[in-house]
Amino acid sequence: MEHISITSSFTVYHSLDELPVDVYELMQKAVEARKKAYAPYSKFRVGAAVLLDNGITVQGSNQENAAFPSGLCAERVAIFHAGAAYPGIKINKMAITAAADEKETTSPIPPCGACRQSIAEYEMKQQGPIEIWFMGSTGKIYCSASLQNLLPLVFDSSYL
Repeated sequence: MEHISITSSFTVYHSLDELPVDVYELMQKAVEARKKAYAPYSKFRVGAAVLLDNGITVQGSNQENAAFPSGLCAERVAIFHAGAAYPGIKINKMAITAAADEKETTSPIPPCGACRQSIAEYEMKQQGPIEIWFMGSTGKIYCSASLQNLLPLVFDSSYL
C-alpha cells in the first residue's frame, strides 16, 4: 500500500482593487452577467465571463428551471456559448461571482462539479490551462491557474 497526497494552490486577492486590470474588467462582466441570472427557485445568482484569446468576452448566468436538472449553471452557459460561437478560439480566463438574494456571500464560491468537468473538457480540447478567478458577491477573490488545480483527478478522453 502507498499513500499519495494531492494539494491545491490558489492566489488570494483581498479585494477587487488588488486585481490586475484585465481580471478586474472580466470580473465586472461576471457581475453584470450575475444580475441577469434567472434564479427564482434557489435565489442564488451566478455570473461568469470568459476571456477568449481573440480578446472577446463571453458572459453567462445561471438559468434555472422548475424541473431542476433542466437548468444550467453560469459557467457552462458561458463556456458552451464561447465554444459554439467561437470554435477553435482558446479560452484564457474565466471569472465567476455568486450572490444569494437573502444573505451576503463573502466567501469565494468555486464552480460545481459538473462545471469543473465541463471546463476540464475545454482545457483538454485547447491543450492549455484556463485561469479561473472566483468570488462571492464581495470579499476575497481566489485565482486558480488551471481547472486541474480544482479537479486534480480529472476524467478525460484519455480513459475512453
